[in-house]
Amino acid sequence: MSGASSSSSAPSNGATHHPAIREISLEESDAAADALALAFADDDVAMYFVRMHETEGWSDEERWNMHVRIMRSIVKAHCLKGLVLTIGPNYDCVALWMPPGTNMDDKLTMFYSSTWAMNGKRSVEGQYRFQKEFLPLLHDTKQQVLGSLDNDSWYLVYIGTKPGSRGKGYAKQLIDHVTRQADDQGRVCYLESSNEVNPRFYRKLGFETEKTIHLTRGPKPIELEVM
Repeated sequence: MSGASSSSSAPSNGATHHPAIREISLEESDAAADALALAFADDDVAMYFVRMHETEGWSDEERWNMHVRIMRSIVKAHCLKGLVLTIGPNYDCVALWMPPGTNMDDKLTMFYSSTWAMNGKRSVEGQYRFQKEFLPLLHDTKQQVLGSLDNDSWYLVYIGTKPGSRGKGYAKQLIDHVTRQADDQGRVCYLESSNEVNPRFYRKLGFETEKTIHLTRGPKPIELEVM
């Protein structure tokens, strides 16, 4: 969780030399999601919903298509109710934020983002993992960590950079863009990290580890660091 000092490490000059940050429209959501799917191609949590005993007979293409469909549904929902930002010439880095006071649990958002339709396309185990384990765990943990600030925080749900675009500072710029706003508003920022390398990067931006949680229905527990 990051408080008022979250953007203290952001550069104070030279911003005009950075590529433009822009908000994604609903019409662009599939293209942005496809880029995010590439960024999370090897992520343990993203693959948690497509790699399991039930999908052992699936081809690599079938698993990949399911991964992309999930990402498209998530990005579309954030375009409808959240904030989707990108940077770079071709959706090189994409960030999904939920601003303060927002959620995507209403039926209309779930319908138009294809969230309901996805429930019928996942395997039974994949659907259980997503609906009965993953979402409740993240929801309950966020409430426990943030307490009264839960509905008044900026939530970084996903951020990913395509493999060929890494090392250019894109992720830092997308995070700084929102944490500066949060600082001005006196609000906290919150995220979960499923990559063991990333927490060190987030700490440089002012985030601190608050808790560690685990997904436990796979062959081995998958750890997420809550910050």
